[in-house]
Order: sequence, then C-alpha cells, then structure tokens
Amino acid sequence: MAKQPCDGCGQSVNIGGGIANIWTLENKQTEGMTLELADGTEHFLCYDCMDRLPDDRDVTAEDVAALE
Repeated sequence: MAKQPCDGCGQSVNIGGGIANIWTLENKQTEGMTLELADGTEHFLCYDCMDRLPDDRDVTAEDVAALE
C-alpha cells in the first residue's frame, strides 16, 4: 500500500488500490484525496482535514495552511 503525507496535518495517509496490493489480500481503504481548490492549487488532504475546511466559501491554499 502506498502512503502520502497530508498537506494539512502532515500525517502519513494510506492510498489504496493500484498494483501495490495485487499479490496480497490486503484490503485497506484510501484515507484521503487530492483536491483542486478555488485558487487553482492542488492539495492532498486526509478526510479529517477535509472535514475541517470551511463550508461557507471557496477554499484556498490559505485555508489548507491554516489546518496546521
């Protein structure tokens, strides 16, 4: 299983699927995703950090930086 650090909290996050698990029966879920924000930047965030983003306006890189 591949891992990638969350751009919000820095935690190492599982990325499921792909060829990494083809020969094992490991069934771990993906714990985050890459989001394209209103300002055109892309950030990989875990689901907990996504939940902490503002809901009332367009999210920008400043909001991701504020998650730390």
